[in-house]
Amino acid sequence: MTTNGDFRLPQTRGFGETARRDRWWVQPTVVFLALSAFIVYATFRALENGYHHYEGGGAQYLSPFYSPLLFDVPGDPSGHAWFGDKPSWWPALIPFFPAFFILWGPGGMRFTCYYYRGAYYKAFWADPPNCAVGEPRKGYRGERSFPLIMQNIHRYFFYPACAFIAVLAWDGFVATRFTGADGSTHFGVGLGTIIICMNAILLGGYTFGCHCMRHLIGGRLNALAGKPIQRACYDCVSALNKRHMLWAWSSLVWVGFTDFYIRMCASGAWTDWRIF
Repeated sequence: MTTNGDFRLPQTRGFGETARRDRWWVQPTVVFLALSAFIVYATFRALENGYHHYEGGGAQYLSPFYSPLLFDVPGDPSGHAWFGDKPSWWPALIPFFPAFFILWGPGGMRFTCYYYRGAYYKAFWADPPNCAVGEPRKGYRGERSFPLIMQNIHRYFFYPACAFIAVLAWDGFVATRFTGADGSTHFGVGLGTIIICMNAILLGGYTFGCHCMRHLIGGRLNALAGKPIQRACYDCVSALNKRHMLWAWSSLVWVGFTDFYIRMCASGAWTDWRIF
């Protein structure tokens, strides 16, 4: 067989060079701005060390940025802390920020997430800036070099992330327990209740749609024949996985909004709307 024609190997592109005519820079720019805004806000809230719980009108709302609350913020008892006040062994010269005890869990889950890998590699490290666009380096460092090697620990962050979902679901239940004037507790729903419960649902959809969950449920098996319950669970997780990008972004935005709502209520700027 003979082939006629002039075939050329792909040429190395300089940074930003491309034959694409679309606005390829829009997606990485939006991702860069969105993730940067979230990182800045989450860091600010962790350092602010306050306005993380709201008890107005008998409600019991706790910010997801501080949940689970292992120790109370000094001078601000919340009633949600698992181990009470700041431990006596904590060095006096080191500032005490309870949020930093737990933010490593969900933060590590997202930082090593395979979806976010494709998003922030383009947006932050221009590796590459977008498909078929020249990047600011000539060689490929490989999967065993930093930062790609960090993705290998994603499977280990998955397990604590599941525990966090259970805690946030409990926070949603607590948000339905309102304290009356006589001190009794009864069922109720405020706008904050819905926001907190939605936060647990969206984060659960993101976490349980992870490839790690698919592997755990049935992906490690050669066949699921004869395992109807396991097959049903695998299909459910696969359905979540098909919308992993949607779950990833909606849960990221919503967890930030949930914290912002509780902060505004706790600071007195907003009043929680009691539905019943």
